[in-house]
Amino acid sequence: MVKCVRVPRSDAETIRSKLLADGLLSRDHRLCPDGPDVLIPVLSEPEDMRTEEHELEAIEHKETDYRNLVNIKDKLPSSFDVVGDVAIVKIPEDLAHLKKAIGEAIFKTVGVRLVMMDSGVKGELRIRELEKIAGSGNTETIHKEFGVRMLTDPSKVYFNPRLATERMRIASLVKDNETVIDMFAGVAPFPLIISKHTGAKEIYAIDLNEDAERFMKENIKMNKANNIIALQGDARTVMRDLPKADRVIMNLPQSAVDFLDVALNAVKVGGIVHLHTILEKDVDPETVLDDVRKKGFIVELKGINELKTYSPSSSVYVLDIIRRN
Repeated sequence: MVKCVRVPRSDAETIRSKLLADGLLSRDHRLCPDGPDVLIPVLSEPEDMRTEEHELEAIEHKETDYRNLVNIKDKLPSSFDVVGDVAIVKIPEDLAHLKKAIGEAIFKTVGVRLVMMDSGVKGELRIRELEKIAGSGNTETIHKEFGVRMLTDPSKVYFNPRLATERMRIASLVKDNETVIDMFAGVAPFPLIISKHTGAKEIYAIDLNEDAERFMKENIKMNKANNIIALQGDARTVMRDLPKADRVIMNLPQSAVDFLDVALNAVKVGGIVHLHTILEKDVDPETVLDDVRKKGFIVELKGINELKTYSPSSSVYVLDIIRRN
């Protein structure tokens, strides 16, 4: 039997909210309609209200923190990536022997189909080295973001779900009839968000990875993003035949700075390059522009945003750079 208060249905939500605010609402049982009234479970008798005892349906509380299921909470990563219905977690080397238990804990608490252990990004194509530690099926999945559906496979194409806010930030800057180039597009998340939420004229999505091109073309069809042109190849070569852009996106933090002169050659005077790069936290970001300034480019650093920590002393930043000549 559960202690509860009887209230008219018309007042139930108001009284429930007040009981919650006062710390008197019981969250272990469900509210129960009873004729013209509702029975609300309480922890103790509220002031000026009589309590009754009834049998109410119990609420099963699901564990939401996977670390509580693995008995070594302090050592486990507090966060992990979820791409579609696939969870991707980095596990410290000294806990690798517990990878199956960690995978099962994530599987039970997060509601994904598959859990993969991430051993890092490898090679020129930035492919994650992944191992299945729980769940079933392959790693191909559909990721949803700001009204866009993106087919991807984190074992074949680099994809970072944590850049959702950055993708929308850049989309919010795009003006009608802009020409946009994404030099390292992956499955085209930046172009897809821009296509969905702006009036861009044309968006060129380039990637060296052949699998990325295949996913890009599928995503263009799925989202009816007909102003995106998917191109496979080295951006240095591909961009020679493209029209001048109003905006160039460079989401390749480990080496994008090596392509900055290519991007500046491809952008109109007054256009913007969004350069993703890794910087030590005590380094002046203006130094990133030293080499292109020596090559004769007049550029202005319009803004800088820290996207994520990369190491104890460095972070991934995005630099918004305007070409002035």
